[in-house]
Amino acid sequence: MVSSNTNIPSHIAIVMDGNGRWAQIRHMPRGVGHAKGASIVRGLVEHCAQLGIKYLTLFAFSTENWNRPQDEVLTIMQLFIKYLEKELPNLTERGVRLKVIGDISSFDKELQERITNAVRSTSENTKIVLTLATNYGGRWDVVNAFLKWSEDNPSSNLATLSQEQLQKYLSTSDIPDPDLLIRTGGEQRISNFLLWQIAYTELYFTQVLWPEFDNNQIDLAIAWYKSRDRRFGNVRL
Repeated sequence: MVSSNTNIPSHIAIVMDGNGRWAQIRHMPRGVGHAKGASIVRGLVEHCAQLGIKYLTLFAFSTENWNRPQDEVLTIMQLFIKYLEKELPNLTERGVRLKVIGDISSFDKELQERITNAVRSTSENTKIVLTLATNYGGRWDVVNAFLKWSEDNPSSNLATLSQEQLQKYLSTSDIPDPDLLIRTGGEQRISNFLLWQIAYTELYFTQVLWPEFDNNQIDLAIAWYKSRDRRFGNVRL
């Protein structure tokens, strides 16, 4: 369920868009933009934790991103490995629990092992949950949930399946739905991200490219969120 606290979001989800364009504007390779974008994550996580936000979900790599040029995909994979290697001690020190959602079976063995190790190593941390959505798609998530439900309930009639039952099989079943979704980079679409989970999420779009999305920008997004009247289908009183 979405948090009912309208003062500050409990869960923020972000589509981190604009890395490549940030680099191209500066006549640099797109990979430089991805590296710059990855470098701001630590500060953003720490700032959100200080504000009392309990869950932060970042769209790191979508199921559609495999269609990008091979060298760019390789760069992103290498950055993911470097991030896990470099940031694991900091995640533990800062009380960050790492969660990864998506089909990681498509990644090479080294990356899968690093993901598994990082998730296990931070599993007892309680300050903030950082979820990285990688090789993730909202449609994949719903279909995967249905398949898992079918495996667990082979003799059940499909007509008996409820929303509440299916939600338990989503990759985010152990965390609340986002209160606020932010997309950087100027585009105003969801791009197959958390399709089920954002049914009542407030959507915030900004022209700021991801490498320039600093703490001040997250504060502006939260200020906008606080101005929203969240009725969840009810009428205005």
